Amino acid sequence: MTDQPAITVDGHAIPLLGFGTWNLTPEVARTMVAEALRIGYRHIDTAWIYRNEAAVGDGIRDAIAAGHVDRDDIWLTTKIWVAHFDREGLLAQARESAASLGFTPDLLLLHWPKRAPTFAETLGALNEAKDQGLTRTIGLSNFPSAGFLEAQALSPAKLVTNQVEYHPWLKLSKLIETARALGSSITAWSPLAQGAVADDPTLTEIGKPHGKTPGQVTLRWLIQQNVIAIPRTSKVSRAEENFDIFDFRLSEEEMDRIHAVARPDGRLGDWID
Repeated sequence: MTDQPAITVDGHAIPLLGFGTWNLTPEVARTMVAEALRIGYRHIDTAWIYRNEAAVGDGIRDAIAAGHVDRDDIWLTTKIWVAHFDREGLLAQARESAASLGFTPDLLLLHWPKRAPTFAETLGALNEAKDQGLTRTIGLSNFPSAGFLEAQALSPAKLVTNQVEYHPWLKLSKLIETARALGSSITAWSPLAQGAVADDPTLTEIGKPHGKTPGQVTLRWLIQQNVIAIPRTSKVSRAEENFDIFDFRLSEEEMDRIHAVARPDGRLGDWID
């Protein structure tokens, strides 16, 4: 890995700033993954349900061929879709995802909580995928605190992250505390509230003396909490802007002001908690 900020979980250094590929077509995903790695990102996130795993793998190979990065410097995440949570289905999709990517993923997540089949069967299969060398580490996505605790109790291997919606309009203190208690981490999807943070007056005001945009302030706020952020964009200029957050630091007072922006109607996606 590079020397950019990372959180170490179970002995693995996970870069705190990643590049997300949700809703990117294969053509755009390939281009943007290669560009992101050229810019300096070293963490790439995809999922089977995004239908772009092969393109993500192509983008990684393009960046490697161009001399921008080595495979060992990249943290690559993908996810098991809920239709594949039975043992055979999960192992089959894990093999399919690795083949589509052309790389063994560093992290394999359960994409959403699902009660059937049982957590025991699904977590057992996820551990089996790890034991078979289909991923280096395993984790969760969109699990509330109770489910996070239950899943870890059923998993022999450490669940190294729980990827959930998180941005300044949401209060996530309970889930962050759960992750810390488990020796795990939180990864924020839609960290920029799908671009809406650009219009937030508090974030704009905080950014001015730093010479930073509301989006850059938001990403800095996340990584200063040791929360992994995976912003997604189809524009190279925006990817460059999102990466330009390592030359300033928010004060505790600024961090608190951003936490205070949270509101009851701030959630964008579905949530079972």
